[in-house]
Amino acid sequence: MIEIENLTRKFGDQVAVDGVSLRVEDGEVFGFLGPNGAGKTTTVRILCCLIGKTSGSARVGGYEVGKDADSMEIRKLVGLLPENVGLYNELSAFENLDFYARLYGVNEQDRRERIERFLRMLGLWEKRDVPTGVFSKGMKQKLAIARALVHNPQVLFLDEPTANLDPESSKTVREFILELKKEKRTIFLNTHNLDEAQRICDKIGILKTKLLTIGTPQQLEASLWGRKTVVQLDEVNDSIIKAVTRLGPKKIVVEDSRLVIDVVDPSKENPIIIEAIVSAGGRIQFVTERTPSLEDVYLKTVGDNR
Repeated sequence: MIEIENLTRKFGDQVAVDGVSLRVEDGEVFGFLGPNGAGKTTTVRILCCLIGKTSGSARVGGYEVGKDADSMEIRKLVGLLPENVGLYNELSAFENLDFYARLYGVNEQDRRERIERFLRMLGLWEKRDVPTGVFSKGMKQKLAIARALVHNPQVLFLDEPTANLDPESSKTVREFILELKKEKRTIFLNTHNLDEAQRICDKIGILKTKLLTIGTPQQLEASLWGRKTVVQLDEVNDSIIKAVTRLGPKKIVVEDSRLVIDVVDPSKENPIIIEAIVSAGGRIQFVTERTPSLEDVYLKTVGDNR
């Protein structure tokens, strides 16, 4: 659905996006993580045909970004939640959405059905006739998300969708995005919220002008230090350590009465490890897996590329 190859954007001598290549499949939720100024918003603006690229190529839904004949088609099939929501304050919530739906040529029945559906899902239906000028930042953010969807786009670009939202509203928006995910929409999400990315995204890219790494949340976590089995015992002695060492793990670390063992396939290796420990007289309290968090991956990846 989205194909990017060596995409670069410069502002004068400043390189905002540097040779980025990636692919987002149809129906996939892709998350872009990165510090402020990493080029996330610039990338989205290029893909939505709001600014031009300096070099490289990009395609959205089969249409070529930067080609005049394709730009209008791309704008028709994408929805965008920008950094600044840009609503008409004198119009009500319903009128704002109706205005934008008319611009996209949505017929009256579909306009009304979609507006009611999205306002109800985002908890704004009771405020439909209230001028948006009196809305809080969070309410405006949610209304702008509904606006991005009112023309039923195939691809949805969300730039920091839970910014300015309180915890309850953030939860509502996350659940809303997960509902959209069930509809197999392609969603491109810029976020600083690592927990949000981990819950929602099928694939994640970490950007710092250049694309530093990309993969599923599980792949990124495993890439940091692999998989580790943690065995909590009453006590650890030499016999137990020798018994586990004979199995040939890459690494064993003793933490008080706990063994931390490098594994490749826990489902196959853990039963063998447990049997060896019990045979050596070990008394096991519990066995668990230790995995790095997405935050660990993000901080190491960005920190290594300062």
